[in-house]
Amino acid sequence: MKYIILFFLLGIASVALSQELNCQVNVVANPALDVTTTEKEIFEELEQKVFDLMNNTTWTKDNFEVEERINCVFQISITKIIGTGAYEASLQVQATRPVYNSTYNTTLFNFLDEDLSFSFQRNAQLLFTENQFSSNLVSVLSFYAYYIIGLDADSFLLNGGDPHFDKAQNVVSLAQSGGGSGWRANEKGRKNRYWLIENTLQELFSPFREGYYDYHRKGVDNLYEDQALARTEILKATKKLLKVTSSRPGSVNILNFAYSKREEIKKIFKDGDRKQKVEIVNTLKRLDPANSSKYQEILE
Repeated sequence: MKYIILFFLLGIASVALSQELNCQVNVVANPALDVTTTEKEIFEELEQKVFDLMNNTTWTKDNFEVEERINCVFQISITKIIGTGAYEASLQVQATRPVYNSTYNTTLFNFLDEDLSFSFQRNAQLLFTENQFSSNLVSVLSFYAYYIIGLDADSFLLNGGDPHFDKAQNVVSLAQSGGGSGWRANEKGRKNRYWLIENTLQELFSPFREGYYDYHRKGVDNLYEDQALARTEILKATKKLLKVTSSRPGSVNILNFAYSKREEIKKIFKDGDRKQKVEIVNTLKRLDPANSSKYQEILE
């Protein structure tokens, strides 16, 4: 009997180690909403159910040790109560990964999805089944799970995220028949889930993925051993993104990269030489012209 118990416990440990995400979940309501006590309790239950889905689902066949799990934060902000159990919301998704030989974490993705509508009732189960559409909420959450797992893999190995991005694209295809928004090309002016993954997998965006890999493995991963080298590689990596901007200006992927990395780049280049500062500022302004003044601060 003791051997059976040991085998069972080892099996549980093996499953636990294969889970990929260490996800913090917050569900908040817009202060302007008149939220009843019952609805507050429903939001608390929703928060726990989303937490369970993100952290207890085995998303891939890869083996992740506990310390290798991807740290991420999902914040659902309820903006409108449509009716009993029906809501409109925004979803902020942030994912980070540790920098080599340091305690510092770099942001992989920081994105606000303003197009989340869903239904949730008390005692409802949020379960993901591959190749099946369950609900718009589960589809949105599973899409971002696969997307950030793909970005994490891309940051360690050039095009390493391909199998996970393919899964994210499959979620998009299945969700298009579910009636939710954010899954089609003509919604939200190209700032939606459809274009996030469509762009990522297009050949046109291969310089973006190459630059993304270089930024992390050749850039920030060298930050604590050779800052000058790290700055040089980060500058080279961001310049690769210009190849995409020249033919697809204002893409959601490029703009989100600039937004996610803006403060980090400011700090990294604070002690750089003047020539490098000018180069990185000019590059970032071309990538994200709407925020030119924010990049100018690097030169101050």
